[in-house]
Amino acid sequence: MNKKWWKEAVVYQIYWRSFYDTNGDGFGDLEGVIQKLDYVKSLGIDVIWMNPFYRSPDRDNGYDIADYYQVMEKAGDMEVFERLVGEIHKRGMKVIMDLVVNHTSDQHPWFIESKTSKENPKRDWYIWKEPKEGREPNNWRSYFAPSAWEWDQASAQYYFHSFAVEQPDLNWKNPELRKEIYRMMRFWLDKGIDGFRMDVINLLAKQEGFPDAADPYDISYLADNPGIHEYLEEMNREVLQHYDAMTVGEIPFVTPETGLLYVHEDRNELNTLFHFQVADEMAVWDMCRYKEIQSAWYNGLKDKGWNSQFLNNHDHTRQVTRYGNDRGYRVQSSKLLATMIHTLPGTAYIYQGEEIGMTGVRFDSIEDYDDIAMKNKYAELVEKGGNPQEVFESLLLLSRDNSRTPMQWDDSPEAGFTAGTPWIKVNPNYKDINVKKALEDENSVFYYYKKLISLRKENEVMVYGDYIDWSEGDEHVYMYTRSYGDVTWLVVLNHSDQTHTAAIPEKFQSLDKRIVIANYPDPQSEGDGLSLQPHEARIYELKMG
Repeated sequence: MNKKWWKEAVVYQIYWRSFYDTNGDGFGDLEGVIQKLDYVKSLGIDVIWMNPFYRSPDRDNGYDIADYYQVMEKAGDMEVFERLVGEIHKRGMKVIMDLVVNHTSDQHPWFIESKTSKENPKRDWYIWKEPKEGREPNNWRSYFAPSAWEWDQASAQYYFHSFAVEQPDLNWKNPELRKEIYRMMRFWLDKGIDGFRMDVINLLAKQEGFPDAADPYDISYLADNPGIHEYLEEMNREVLQHYDAMTVGEIPFVTPETGLLYVHEDRNELNTLFHFQVADEMAVWDMCRYKEIQSAWYNGLKDKGWNSQFLNNHDHTRQVTRYGNDRGYRVQSSKLLATMIHTLPGTAYIYQGEEIGMTGVRFDSIEDYDDIAMKNKYAELVEKGGNPQEVFESLLLLSRDNSRTPMQWDDSPEAGFTAGTPWIKVNPNYKDINVKKALEDENSVFYYYKKLISLRKENEVMVYGDYIDWSEGDEHVYMYTRSYGDVTWLVVLNHSDQTHTAAIPEKFQSLDKRIVIANYPDPQSEGDGLSLQPHEARIYELKMG
């Protein structure tokens, strides 16, 4: 077992534009992150992941980059960024940045130059194709649009975009482009950052020849194509191996077998990954499927690679709304989901506000939403004849704006996020759910998270322990052990709105059991079973001998 700091870390994701605004313009900023670092540190966080703050026209909230070497004006400037890194390190934490190198903004100087003529040297830095029978080169869709191709009238060619039309894909086949990306990575690492979260990193390689897809709506053809591992090996060789940097790849459309290729400790590519078998396959909670996914990834990576544990981020609806119960059992459910994420194998991630049980949001109109993916999908479906209200309702649960509403600091106007008008509306429940209220309540979700994180630092079993699921087939109860050396912990979760009794595995029935943490007071047992209240979570330490 190779022990590494990034395996033991708890990562806190800061979506800075929704975190804390210090100048009243309605957008969070890097200065706001600095002012709230003591709060983040108080939770016990090891690593902060910052979403993109490069210069950008902001069509996709910073994931459309116009200059890799400049800080977006909304966020601050380079002096503030450098101070932020110093303040994070001063508090004993590390910081990783978003690396977005599958595409740029169409306002990036590289693309502007690429458009000038077919002979321009930068033309090959992007993907340009001739029309096919007067139409797009193939039938591929993008994440955000019905076609992955956009017509350029001036040069009479199409350019390729996996996301919005304003986000043209880079051509990673071009060695000069790759050298420039590596130079940029070294620039930020030399400024003191501690690694990268790599945006859709397995989309860099494209299918040779760009053939039509049998099913264009299954966009897995965008990812995991031949050549990707050579690019990542080169990136590691040229840049990453020279730094003690943490790398986590956002890697959609992979299985444990294909995912292992990215993180195998012998392959020198990435440290760890986000896979999306949960987020993409489970619109709502499916306990049996979730257990299958956990077991498959644990067995697929065991002793060879490392996983990540998360249920929400800036792209996915807040976990207590999507996968828990944010109504009658918001607090209990938030604590249960936290117990699960922090005790399953892999590095644990917390998305800002998750630690106080923030929920998804329901605004009244599509006009209240900012999410480009949601707005484009709405327009596409309505244009095809869909009933506008029905289309709107169908998109609410998975809208990315569920997780992008401002951080709820207190019960003052705009939740204490800004003195101005926020770039997106604050969730109306901020008067009941906010940091100030959480810090005043010793039984709050916040203090439960703090205890879990503290336990992780004090008990290697939570990080390196072997995992066994003892509850296969049970639709409501999740019971598993983590074992490391002579320490065994039994985790028991009742992920439902009903009371359930869970049988203790026979081999553990005669053992002394000590409660490590629980989200209800006075946990109850019934003979060789556990009487579990709705959304109850417990961790026991078993006295094995």
